[in-house]
Amino acid sequence: MKPVALVTASSQGMGESIARELHARGYDIALLARSERVLDLARELGGLGVQGSVTAPADLEAFVGQAVDRYGRIDAVVNHTGHPPKGELLAIPDSDWHLGLDVVLLNVVRMARLVTPIMEKAGKGAIVNISTFAAFEPDPDFPVSASLRTALAAFTKLYADRYAKAGIRMNNVLPGFIDSLPEKADRKARIPMGRYGTVVEIAKTVAFLLSDDAGYVTGQNLLVDGGLVRGL
Repeated sequence: MKPVALVTASSQGMGESIARELHARGYDIALLARSERVLDLARELGGLGVQGSVTAPADLEAFVGQAVDRYGRIDAVVNHTGHPPKGELLAIPDSDWHLGLDVVLLNVVRMARLVTPIMEKAGKGAIVNISTFAAFEPDPDFPVSASLRTALAAFTKLYADRYAKAGIRMNNVLPGFIDSLPEKADRKARIPMGRYGTVVEIAKTVAFLLSDDAGYVTGQNLLVDGGLVRGL
C-alpha cells in the first residue's frame, strides 16, 4: 500500500514542487490550496485536491477528513503556507500580526491536532514544516515571518519530544532565497553559493526528511540556504 502525504498551499511554487516530488517517489497525495489550480494539479497527479485555506480551521478539518475517507491513512504531512504580512516593524498593525500567527504557527498546531491521533494509531508518521532562514537570523524584510517562525521552532521541538515515542517525527525546513520568487541582485550577492536555490532542491530535502532515511531525525531546523545564514 502506498504511503499518503498531505501538502498544503500546494498549487504553485515550493508546494507544487513538493507535491510532484512526493508523487514521483510513490506517495498518494492530498493537496490543499486556495486556488482552483490545486484541483488541476491533483487530477494530473491522481490525487485528492481540496480548495481551502490553512488559516481556516474548518478547511483543515475538511481536508484531513477527505484524505482519510479516500485513503484510510496519513503517513506524512507538509505544512507549507504563503507569506505572512510584511512592513516597517512598528507600523505593522495588530491585525497583520494576528494573521501572521494563523499563517505561520496556528496552521501547524491545528494540523497536528488533526493528524496526530491518526499517526499514533498507525505507530508512525512524519511532519515537515516549511519555515524560513530568518527564523534564526532575523531579516528586517520579513519581521512577522522571522518572529513567528522562531515560535514555530519552539513548538516543533516540544511536539517532537512529546510524540517521539509514538513514532511521529516533526522537523522544519528553513529555505533561503528560492527561485519561486523574483530574483534580486542584492539578495543574490549575500549568498555564498552565488545563486538562488530551486524549488526542486527544497522538495528533495522535504522528501528526505519524510522518508525512513531520516528516521532518527526529529525536532530539527534544517537550513537549505546556500550558506546564507552566518550564525553557527
